[in-house]
Formats: sequence, C-alpha cells, structure tokens
Amino acid sequence: MYSEKVMDHFNNPRNMGEIENPSGVGTVGNAKCGDIMRMYLEVDETGVIRDVKFKTFGCGAAVATSSMATELVKGKTVEEALLVTNKAVMEALDGLPPVKVHCSLLAEEAIHAALWDYARKRGIVIAGLKEPVADVSDSAAPHAPS
Repeated sequence: MYSEKVMDHFNNPRNMGEIENPSGVGTVGNAKCGDIMRMYLEVDETGVIRDVKFKTFGCGAAVATSSMATELVKGKTVEEALLVTNKAVMEALDGLPPVKVHCSLLAEEAIHAALWDYARKRGIVIAGLKEPVADVSDSAAPHAPS
C-alpha cells in the first residue's frame, strides 16, 4: 500500500521533463526491475541548484521518488544535495513498501550521477562524491556519504 504522498507525487509529479544544456545530468537504472531514472541539474555560479528535472521510466514508486528527490535538492548547494539519501526520500514520502525501496536508492544515485557529471564538466571535486554506477542493486546505496 502506498502513502498519500507517494500517490500524489506519482499522479502529480513535480519537475518532470528535461533541462536544455544542463549543468549536470545523470542516468541510473536497476536491471533487476527495469526502472531507469535520469536527473538534470542547473547549477548557478555559486553552486546552488536553481532547477532540477527528471525523466523516469518505471513504476509509480520510481516516478514518485524521482519527483520527491527533485523537490529535496532544488535550492540546495551541491554539497547539501549530496547529503540527500534514499532514507530522506522515503521519509519525505511517508515510506515505501519494502519491495519498492530500490526506487529510493535509484533517486539517491541519480542525484549523485548528475552531481558527478556537473563536477566532471567543471573540473572540480565535490567532497564525498564518488563515481556513480550505472546499475543500482537492491542492496544498499553504494555511494552514500559517511
């Protein structure tokens, strides 16, 4: 059973679409379930995420976690965005069924992949950010900052 917030973000997703000429873009997927998530960031000269969009191919929980993740990083610095975890996404949605937790892992990793692309394009290092993986397994977020 999905929470009201999950259903709201699935039925009325926030920030869906693409950003033309994004500061960073990251694409991740889960081969086991077939979900694919792409996140676009527009970062200003001070390192603040001014706009964020997503495109997701997957189940309702994947769309909802993508939508919530964009809401959680918008207006944050790249360092603050790096701290948005799958747990934060799930909590903001009032939880996910255990079989859908992997969707929140995808959302976290999509943020990291977009931040990685942003840092790579600018030749900068974001403390705590590790190279993303293309396939996110159900186990644990491989790049959660400690």
